[in-house]
Amino acid sequence: MTATVTGGEALVAALEVHGAETVFGIPGTHNLPIYAALAQHGIRHVSPRHEQGGAFAADGWARAGGQPGVCLTTTGPALLNAATAAAQAYSDSVPVLLVSPGLPLRHPGRGNGYLHEVKDQRAAMDAVVAYSHRVTSVAEIPLAVAQAYAAMTTGRPRPVHLEIPLDLLDEQGPLQLVAPVPVPPAAPAAEQAAAAAQALGAALRPVIIAGGGCSGAAAELLEVAERLGAPVVTTANGKGVFGDGHPLAIGAGLHHEAVRALVADSDAVLAVGTELAPADLWNGPLDLNGPLVRIDIDAQSVITNARPDVAVVADAALALRAIADRLPPAEQPRPGHGRAAAARTAFAAQARAEGADYLGLTAAIAQALGHDGFLVGDSAMACYYGALSNLPAHHPRSFLYPTGLGTLGYALPAAIGAKLARPEAPVVALHGDGGIMFTIQELASAAELRIPLPIVVADNGGYGEIRNEMTARKDPVHAVDLPGPDFPAIARAMGCHGVRVDGSAGLARSLESALAADRPTLIHLPEDAAR
Repeated sequence: MTATVTGGEALVAALEVHGAETVFGIPGTHNLPIYAALAQHGIRHVSPRHEQGGAFAADGWARAGGQPGVCLTTTGPALLNAATAAAQAYSDSVPVLLVSPGLPLRHPGRGNGYLHEVKDQRAAMDAVVAYSHRVTSVAEIPLAVAQAYAAMTTGRPRPVHLEIPLDLLDEQGPLQLVAPVPVPPAAPAAEQAAAAAQALGAALRPVIIAGGGCSGAAAELLEVAERLGAPVVTTANGKGVFGDGHPLAIGAGLHHEAVRALVADSDAVLAVGTELAPADLWNGPLDLNGPLVRIDIDAQSVITNARPDVAVVADAALALRAIADRLPPAEQPRPGHGRAAAARTAFAAQARAEGADYLGLTAAIAQALGHDGFLVGDSAMACYYGALSNLPAHHPRSFLYPTGLGTLGYALPAAIGAKLARPEAPVVALHGDGGIMFTIQELASAAELRIPLPIVVADNGGYGEIRNEMTARKDPVHAVDLPGPDFPAIARAMGCHGVRVDGSAGLARSLESALAADRPTLIHLPEDAAR
C-alpha cells in the first residue's frame, strides 16, 4: 500500500534516499512543513544567520566532501539572498541543491501582493543555476529530487533549484520514492583517446594544465605526467590535484610569466578539466606552439576559450587512463624533469615576489594545515596573491576558493560547511577585512556548532585591490578605506574566541591553539604583520 504524506515529508524522504546528511537553512513561514519532517528522517539541520551563508556552507560541504550540498530557504527575499552563492557554485562547477517554497499553485499570474511574493522567483534562479524547476504535485517531488541529483552528478556538476508551491508542502499525496539513478562516468571514445595519445606521445616538450575537473583523477594525472615527462601546472580550482612535492610539479596559478613561458616553449599542451578562462589566466590567452589536447566532461567547454586539435569529451579519470594505456612507459631519466625544475624555480620566484606581503601568513597556515588540511579562501589579496601560488597543496580539493564569480564573503561560511563535511581534518578560513564583513554574522553559526575553526582576517584597511587599481588608473582614491572594527571583540561577542596577532610567529601559535580549541577563533592580523 502506498503511503500518503505531505509534500514536506515527501521532500525530506527523497533527500534521505539520496544520501543527504546535512541541510543548511533558515525556517520561515512558508517552509515549516519541511522543518516538521526533518527531525523524523535524521537529517542534520545547520542554521546559518543569513541565507547566503547557508548556500556558501552547502558549497563548502560539496567541495570538501565530494557530495552535493543542500540549502533550504523560504520564499522571496530568502531565496534571493542565496542567489549569489548559487551563482558562485555555478561558476565553479559545484553541485548544490537549493530548495525553496514558491507561491501557491493557483496564485494569480500577475500577482496580488502575497507575502514574500517575487515576480518570478523560479525564473530569477534559472538565470544563475543549471536549471530551476517548479513542481506541480506532491507525487512529483521525489521525481524532481531524483532528477536534480542525476543532473548534479552527471557531466559537469552545477547547482539546481527546486521550487515547491507552498500549498503543496501541507497537501497530502502518495509517496513513491525514486531511487538514485546510477550514473557511470563517461568513457572516452577510443578514437579520441588514440588521437590524444598520438599527439602527446610525439611531443618532445609537453606540458599539462590541470583544473578542478581533475579533482577525481589525481592518480591518473600522475601516471600520464610521468609517462610523458611533462611539467604540470594547475588552476586555482585544480590546486592540489598534483602534489607540490613532485619533481614535475610547477605550482598553482596560470597568470605567472613562468607559466606563459613554459607553455610557449612546449610542443604539445594537455589541458584537463579547465576552462582556460580569463579568470584564471588574468593576462590573456596562452601562446600555443603545438597541438592542444583538451579533456573535459562538458562538450561546450572543451571548445571554449581555446580550440583544441584533439578534443576528448569524457570523465577526466577515464580519459587519462585511456591515454596512459596508449603511451610507452616513462623514460629513465625522465627528460621533463630539467624543464620542470627550471620552470618551478622561475615560478616560485615570481610567486614570492607577487605575494611578498603574505609569505609569513602562508608559511604559518601551511604549518597548521600539514598534509591533510583545507584552506578556504575569500576573494582577497591574501588569497590570490598570497596563498594561491605560495601555499603548498598535497591533495585535491584542499584549496576552496571562489574563482570565477569572485564573490566576497565566501570563506567563513564555506569553511563551516567544509569542516562539517571533513571533521577529522584541519580547516582554516582566510579573509580580508573587507570581505569578512559580508558574512561576519556566520561567526554566530560557527560558535553554535562548537567547531575548532580558525578564521584569519588579513587587514589592509579596506578594499586594498580596488585601492591599488584606482591608483594605477590615476583616479581619485576614495570609498575604499574602511575604519576597522575590533574584529576579536566581535568574535567574542558572538561566542567565539578572538585574538590579535602582530607577526607570523604569533600567527603560527594562534593557529595551533585555534585548531585545538573548543570553539572557532578569529585571528586578526594587520597586513604589515603578515610578512
